[in-house]
Amino acid sequence: MPTNTANNESSILEKEQKRWERFFKTLNSGDFRFGHTSRQLVWKKNKATLWHYPATTTKKYDVPIFIVYSLFNQPTILDFAPGSSVLEGLVNRGYDVYLLDWGVAGYEDKNISIEDYVASYIKKAIQRALRHAGAEEISVVGYCLGGTLAAMYASIAEEPIKNLVTAAVPIDFSVAASLPENWVEAMLEGNMDLDRFIEVYGLVPPIYVEAMFRSITSPVYNTPYTLLLSRAHDQRFTEKWHRMNTWTKGHVPLTGGAFKQLNEDLFKGNKLVKGEFTIHGKKADLKNIKANLLAVSMKSDNLIPEEQSKPIMDLVSSEDKTFLRIEGGHVNLAMSGKFAEILDDWLSERSTK
Repeated sequence: MPTNTANNESSILEKEQKRWERFFKTLNSGDFRFGHTSRQLVWKKNKATLWHYPATTTKKYDVPIFIVYSLFNQPTILDFAPGSSVLEGLVNRGYDVYLLDWGVAGYEDKNISIEDYVASYIKKAIQRALRHAGAEEISVVGYCLGGTLAAMYASIAEEPIKNLVTAAVPIDFSVAASLPENWVEAMLEGNMDLDRFIEVYGLVPPIYVEAMFRSITSPVYNTPYTLLLSRAHDQRFTEKWHRMNTWTKGHVPLTGGAFKQLNEDLFKGNKLVKGEFTIHGKKADLKNIKANLLAVSMKSDNLIPEEQSKPIMDLVSSEDKTFLRIEGGHVNLAMSGKFAEILDDWLSERSTK
């Protein structure tokens, strides 16, 4: 018996040692390189790049998909890993996909505003995508803040937008997001000295963007490290954890012009819902949108609650519109790759074969 006990203790100690070794190895590993789905550079403006992901099977639809992602993060989450990639899932289903990658803003970009991103980047990129695809219509998909920009664009678009999809998108900014209460009060009451901040930095550095998201997700933000330790013996899990952690830390700077407009026109003025937001002199009234609409909201979204996303259903003039509320959190929709299945289910009936 003493020998068996000693052997068991030795086995347990060995397993614990391996678990801790994998835990620290994962923490100290270099960042993952994302992006395995084949793509081609189509167009470039300043730091932004338009990528084309051609259908890997026989192309089934003449209506390509154009994706707009958030200004806060890199869009690599959409090509997370083989087998769980939104982009891979779409091209494997026969869609041509275009993705607008904003790149990393520098100090010289400090004056670029929200309306600049819509009129000078999204609009131009969609025109280029239509020409490149030789398509008569296009489907525009916006994720998180990218969906807000996509909706703004669709409200002034002269291009043939057949379908509009918004996923986990803030529309009604009168609904408080999951920001710290003192932040919300400071922004709404004008007590946050943003002008001085922007004058110094020119843009919002990634470290401040990360701090904002940490404050939103705390204490949940810290639990992944505990989860990693508890499952460090699982190599598949540690790889997935490492990918996610790399992406989470990959915040990009937000231009001062965009930040100030977000604060003044959206957080404080809620002008998009009121139909008062303007883009280079044009009123971005959501009632101008007549494209088929799919609005997706996540039940466990700690960042964008359903009450922020759903109002778009009553603001647009679309006859064909669907609101879909599904299980999962803000990032899970993209990270799991199931967004490709959701898009295909809805777009396949609304895209010319």
